[in-house]
Amino acid sequence: MFGPDWERPCRSCSFWADNFNGIGVHLNHRDVTLVAISRAPSEKLEGFKRRIGWDFKWLSSGNNDFNYDYQVSFTPEALKGQVEYNYGKWETDSSDMPGVSVFYQDGEGNIYHTYSAYARGIDILNTAYHYLDLVPKGRDEAGLDFSMAWVRFHDQYDE
Repeated sequence: MFGPDWERPCRSCSFWADNFNGIGVHLNHRDVTLVAISRAPSEKLEGFKRRIGWDFKWLSSGNNDFNYDYQVSFTPEALKGQVEYNYGKWETDSSDMPGVSVFYQDGEGNIYHTYSAYARGIDILNTAYHYLDLVPKGRDEAGLDFSMAWVRFHDQYDE
C-alpha cells in the first residue's frame, strides 16, 4: 500500500483503506482487530492518515519481513523475474502489491495464519464496489488502460 521510498501510498490500496474507517468498533466487539500494514516509515503513514482523515490502526513493517513473508512485497532482485503473488507466478514492477491476511491467537498466545487473499480476491472488502455492482453502469471500467485508473484519493476528486 505504501512502499518505503514512495512519495504517497497507492491510490487503489487507499480506495480499499477508505472502507476501514468506522468499522473498528464493530469488529472489536466481536474480538477482532483490523490493522493495515505498509513498509513505509511510521511518520509517512501517520502524515497521510491525518491528511485523509483515517482513524484505523496503520503500522509500519519497514523493519521486518512481514510483507515479504506474506508475499505482498518484493525485493529489487525478485522484481527482475517472476514473483510469487496471488498463488501464482507474476511479473510486476511494483515492490508492493495488495493483500489481506487473517490471523488467530489462541488462549495460550499462539498465533496462526488462517487466510490470505490478493488482487481481485479482496474486492469483497471494498464497499464502494458493492454499490457500483448494483447500478446499471456497474464499475464502468471497460475501456480504461487499467481497471482502476478512475480511482483518486478521496480528497482529490475535484482536481
